[in-house]
Amino acid sequence: MLPYHLLQTPFLARYPLGTDLAPTEQTPVGLSGLSRLLGSSDPANELTLRDQKNQIDKTDQARPTMISLLSKPIVAVLFPGGLIFLVAIGFLRPQGFPMWLQQPIAALPYIVLAFGLIFGWYFASSRMILSLLVLALADQALALFPIAVADQASSNQIIVAASAFLVPLNLLAFSIFKEDSLSTIRGVTRVVLVLVQPFLLLWLCLPDQSDLASSFTREYLPFRYTDWTPIPQPALLAFITALSLHFARFALHRDPLEGGAIWALAAVFVAYHTTSYGWHPTHFFMAAGLILFVTSLQSFYQRTYRDELTGLPGRLAYDEAIGQLGKRFAIAIIGIDQLTQYANIHGKSVSEQILKLIAPRVQAACSDGQIFRTTGEELTLLFPGKSTTETVSVLETVRKTIDANSLFLRGRDRVWESRRGMKKAGSRDRELPVTLSIGVAEKLGDSATLSSVIKSAYQALYEAKGNGGNVVKRGAGARVPVRRSHTESGKIVASGEYGT
Repeated sequence: MLPYHLLQTPFLARYPLGTDLAPTEQTPVGLSGLSRLLGSSDPANELTLRDQKNQIDKTDQARPTMISLLSKPIVAVLFPGGLIFLVAIGFLRPQGFPMWLQQPIAALPYIVLAFGLIFGWYFASSRMILSLLVLALADQALALFPIAVADQASSNQIIVAASAFLVPLNLLAFSIFKEDSLSTIRGVTRVVLVLVQPFLLLWLCLPDQSDLASSFTREYLPFRYTDWTPIPQPALLAFITALSLHFARFALHRDPLEGGAIWALAAVFVAYHTTSYGWHPTHFFMAAGLILFVTSLQSFYQRTYRDELTGLPGRLAYDEAIGQLGKRFAIAIIGIDQLTQYANIHGKSVSEQILKLIAPRVQAACSDGQIFRTTGEELTLLFPGKSTTETVSVLETVRKTIDANSLFLRGRDRVWESRRGMKKAGSRDRELPVTLSIGVAEKLGDSATLSSVIKSAYQALYEAKGNGGNVVKRGAGARVPVRRSHTESGKIVASGEYGT
């Protein structure tokens, strides 16, 4: 069958159905031949087809692939927590280190505990302090009541089983509850609840508490399902529940602390198995604490230098970058034309979802520049050592990449994305056309200052919006020769709403 659009052209007038279209001298092929088959011999058609093909190729390259979309969360959950865990498995086994390193390794748990507590106190991280406190208490429980000499009804077994049950639930609770300073009433209450737990374990060992204590060691499933681990079934269920919820929270928030909690729980789980193989449980409680400490540093860095909504570098990273620009650079300010309009009509949640979807697309399409989110609605691109002439093609690729995608509003506040023409929206979905206006200015010598370049870029952005949007515009009134998209739509908000 011939495509429908060919049925509407002079193609059939020249080549009726059944005609052999094998390449011959009379049958043109290639882009120029295709333009003649479609009823035109104008060479401009050939250029148009080539331009469209090149633009499609560039847009496809700018769109993140499935592998790139999956690689980021996989790398985020594996590093640094997974790396520390694997190093602990490889080197903290018996004879894993040479003899001259044994003493420094023995001191490492105290070093990790001290640095973690100091860091947690300095940065008011109650989660770090309480987590390290729980790990230290669990380590002491295994040291004082070794599981190797325990039987089903002994005090050792009860204490180890109850501690294995409480540790993952404590770490999960610290993750779910909002962090508070330990100097507040809520913070003091949490410290007291942690310090009470060792006395609770000793209370369970009393003879009159045997029924309650047995609930931590009882087999609720046939033993053959859990005979591979010395951890009792209730504690095993606590580990599985905590790990599942940490995975879910990481998938939703991509928080390094959640990724660290996953590997910290894995290290604690190994710690409860070490005595069976002659390993030292303290090493793996230390590894769990080190994972939490390092991921806390990572989270602190991200909160400081990364924009929470988009994940792009934020104001502090931008301030550091502009100090290293040198004497020759270009600055581009990117504004989403319809963002304020959608915020007024559909609410702030919808506009934030749009910005969250657009920002990584802009970052992926910008092959030669540093991107930042410095204000509420605009994105900033820095091009060290570049002029506006050199950056126009990159900015055009960014603009066309966003223009080639469609956003849809499902229900009242759910925004989803599709490439234009690829997926059909549901009957209740409302299309949200999104286009970009981009203002770019340059500094090529000592005559211009940074503030004047930024001001010129913003003025170019306002002019682009005032002219209808969906265009790249140079500062100082210089126009960028671009083709306007056929898909531009919607009223553009007044440029005065976008402050510098």
